[in-house]
Amino acid sequence: MTGTPLVSTGPSSTSLRALQRQLAALMPDAMSPGMAGEGPPLETLTQTADLPRLIGATGIESRILRARTVPPGPCFEFSAFLDGTQESRVLQYTESLPIIRGVVAAVIRVRRNRRLATWRHDVQTRVYAPRALFSREVNAALSTLAVAVVDTTAGADVDTHAGEHPFAVRDAAIHKVQEDRERAEHMLAERWCNLVHEPLFVDGGISANEKVARENCIVGIVKSHRTLYAEGDGVQTVLRLKERERTTVFRVTSPKRTTVASWYLRLRDPAGRDPMWGLVRVETAEPEVATEVEIRDRADEISRSILAEVVPLSLPDARWDKMVYGIRDCEEFLRAVM
Repeated sequence: MTGTPLVSTGPSSTSLRALQRQLAALMPDAMSPGMAGEGPPLETLTQTADLPRLIGATGIESRILRARTVPPGPCFEFSAFLDGTQESRVLQYTESLPIIRGVVAAVIRVRRNRRLATWRHDVQTRVYAPRALFSREVNAALSTLAVAVVDTTAGADVDTHAGEHPFAVRDAAIHKVQEDRERAEHMLAERWCNLVHEPLFVDGGISANEKVARENCIVGIVKSHRTLYAEGDGVQTVLRLKERERTTVFRVTSPKRTTVASWYLRLRDPAGRDPMWGLVRVETAEPEVATEVEIRDRADEISRSILAEVVPLSLPDARWDKMVYGIRDCEEFLRAVM
């Protein structure tokens, strides 16, 4: 295993200022960048979160969603941790619409002698622009940039009417950046499966990629709960989980995603906290043929392995109740290379 990157973009020609200078030279009559590029990333300004919702799920360990204490027993050590990040900023407003620079990065950090080291990482820079809304001259200028340009108006699900609103252009770009970040994470996970095939802790769900979702060595940890996979009494079952308790295993399905096995797990004592404190949802490959006992034992083993990662604490991160140190280490690495 080596620490060489999968992809490395040249920062001298793809930095924010370098791309702004290229655009200014190519389109000297375009609107001045003004506040473009300044302030926080666009991800902090855009409200793209899904509305809270409840979705019923089919139980595969028990017909009814129940709480179970994770019993003592054998566990395994995760060999590596995977995380990704993204950052989007406006390069310039042209014809009153934003042209956006997006950077995505992903990394796998492996354990070596009780320390973490980089196995592979990937950093990619692209420009995101509504090409269908721009003139021929603007599109010609974009095509000469020293970076790939993503058309945010391409795709069957694009609302071309609302797309003329500058905020709609911005939101569409951030969505494309997110897709590219997920793609970078999935490529690293696939490569890990092909070359190493040891336990990999993934920050986030795994169902968006079929190959990753079917690999038994990969465990996805979901920390946000805008969607709760429970209905009726099952909602209280999830929210009242105690430390080191989990729900029974259920099946998560979606028309656009691969079916996975999942369950909720409480990492830390929620006493005096909100109901989501220390709560994560685990995703693993759905067992093809397994008895209820085998499903239970596998969920218990994975849960014990996750619980073993809660020390050391991920302080001073504000999300330390749901985050393990290996993922915090990934985030620190990614901040350094972005």
